[in-house]
Amino acid sequence: MTVGDATRVDVGGTTVRITTPERILYPRDRFTKGQMLAYYYEISAALLPHIAGRPLTLRRFPEGVEGNTWYQTRCGSNRPEFVDTSVLTVPGGEPQDYCVVNDLAGLLWAANLSAIELHPLLMRTTDVDTPTMMMFDLDPGEGAGLIECCRVALLLHEALAGVGLRSFVKTSGSLGLHVAVPLNMRATFEETKSFARVVAKTLAVSAPPLVVDRQAKGVRAGKVLVDWLQNDWRRSTVAPYSLRAGPFPTVSMPLDWDEILAAVEKGSERDLWFGPRRAVERLDRDGDPFADVQTLRQPLPAG
Repeated sequence: MTVGDATRVDVGGTTVRITTPERILYPRDRFTKGQMLAYYYEISAALLPHIAGRPLTLRRFPEGVEGNTWYQTRCGSNRPEFVDTSVLTVPGGEPQDYCVVNDLAGLLWAANLSAIELHPLLMRTTDVDTPTMMMFDLDPGEGAGLIECCRVALLLHEALAGVGLRSFVKTSGSLGLHVAVPLNMRATFEETKSFARVVAKTLAVSAPPLVVDRQAKGVRAGKVLVDWLQNDWRRSTVAPYSLRAGPFPTVSMPLDWDEILAAVEKGSERDLWFGPRRAVERLDRDGDPFADVQTLRQPLPAG
């Protein structure tokens, strides 16, 4: 899709209005909104299954990554008719009408708002009380980095496999990694959050020089936080294939576990970083390592 000079794009009979495609979102390499729209168009077949039918938080950057930003949870009345919403009531707050992006037209509409980052919640709109997966956010403290996150991810992968759970890993597109555990069966947020907390605590006890399960910055230096709080129903995690708003355009990229092991063995994180072009090329070549996350059914272990 060419959007550099476009003002309207027809998507399956739906017209999406495009504004200021020449706007520079990443000043350091002159990456424009038009280029972002083209990336999301190219990656949409893999990205959309991970956000469709889910309440979505949009992280918007109307002035680019070096300007002001905010997380949009209220879809608002100015959305077009082809964008759905899901009303959720935050505990202690008022109902919020989250955007629900189900198709390419909705994805391009969101991108045109300079929503660089797409953050789906863990539930589907058809059953907002049931998480379809658990999510572990591996966040390095000061003095730790992506290789340390890989080491912890391998420990987590092994621990989950030990109780019969398959897990899937992706880069955050920033400093850490995300490990997803698909469920797609009846479970409550209380159950998943409690289970994730036990797993994080177990790792912190078994590998104290490397892992911490507490948020306090004073205990995180040189270690990797296994953030089990991502399993709260209010939390969202950046979607697979979403761009991230760092100095340069990077992608939250699904990987195979052998790539995590190879990075640890090499002591190099170089192969774990993906920009938009490399992400598309990798997807075209190898397919989506995260595809099963949306369909694989596995129960939480009893007890």
